[in-house]
Amino acid sequence: MLSFVFEKIIIGLITLFGVASIIFFLFTVLPGDPAQMMLDQKSDSKQLKILKTKFGFDLPITKQYIFYMNDISLISIHSLDSKDFTFYNKKKYGGIQFFKFNKTVLVFKFPFLRTSYQKRGKKVLSVIHETLPNTIILAIGSISIAIFLGIFLGLVAGYYKDQSIDKALQVFSTLGMSIPSFFSAILFSWFFGYVLYDFTNLNMTGSLYELDDYGESYKLNLKNLILPSVVLGIRPLAVIVQLMRSQLIDVLSQDYIRTAKAKGLSVFRIIYFHAIKNSLNPVITAISGWFASLLSGAVFVEYIFGWRGLGKEVVEALNTLDIPVIMGAVLVISSLFIIINIIVDILYVYIDPQIKYN
Repeated sequence: MLSFVFEKIIIGLITLFGVASIIFFLFTVLPGDPAQMMLDQKSDSKQLKILKTKFGFDLPITKQYIFYMNDISLISIHSLDSKDFTFYNKKKYGGIQFFKFNKTVLVFKFPFLRTSYQKRGKKVLSVIHETLPNTIILAIGSISIAIFLGIFLGLVAGYYKDQSIDKALQVFSTLGMSIPSFFSAILFSWFFGYVLYDFTNLNMTGSLYELDDYGESYKLNLKNLILPSVVLGIRPLAVIVQLMRSQLIDVLSQDYIRTAKAKGLSVFRIIYFHAIKNSLNPVITAISGWFASLLSGAVFVEYIFGWRGLGKEVVEALNTLDIPVIMGAVLVISSLFIIINIIVDILYVYIDPQIKYN
């Protein structure tokens, strides 16, 4: 198991390295001057030159790439020469120096994702720290709805195969997979937040924390989580229903299930103690993939509902060409995707003992 986990971590790091490289070259070749983006249109050439020198925008692209990878790495190399762009600044990078040779030091630190162009030099990590928790909460709410309802409805559809309730659930799951999330978001926001507001008391837009009536402090508003969670959970719910149905139908046709029936076990005991566990592997795969996707796929849903999450922040960054925020957000989401998949692969062995890892 340890060798398997180590192998998965190495593969994950290689994947993350590739993602970081693609992100850098993709956004570096975009038209526009980064220094100009950080200043306003009235900035003079002297200010632009100072900024380019400070952040290394005037360096060759290969050197910029090395410095970028150095910034986002956990272990990085820095020079103690203040004239060098790689000058180590503890206030900027944090971390611990654990090796020093002449004027070069090795530093163990948290990844430095640069600073925002539009938020007056605010660190990208701070921007993500403020918005990512809201996106994770929204993703957890959505996937929880999808898991509990999806498994239950999938069991119902599989047990009552080809009956009216099964056909109705198949129609529902097909619609759920077909309708885009942004369209569902607009429809739900208008219908439940406007048309039926007197009955639901739900807002068309709103975030987890909102300013009070006096504008002095933020208060928790959990009801704003309901609509975006339901909308974001519709598609994974539909997928889980279909997967659970097909797996249950397959498992119920196995010999050991017929043996259990012959022994006189009740339907509940057969499904709960035998069928569910052996039907969960593909469902768990779907859940892990969808949970990771929800972190990145919540962009339009967050924007429509005014949910202050990482997705909404990315849309605003795209509108203002705040490149470091976009790059940092993509890198963080990719990291979460890789971590979730590693955890799920490890859990497989506990769910299905027949799986062996070499």
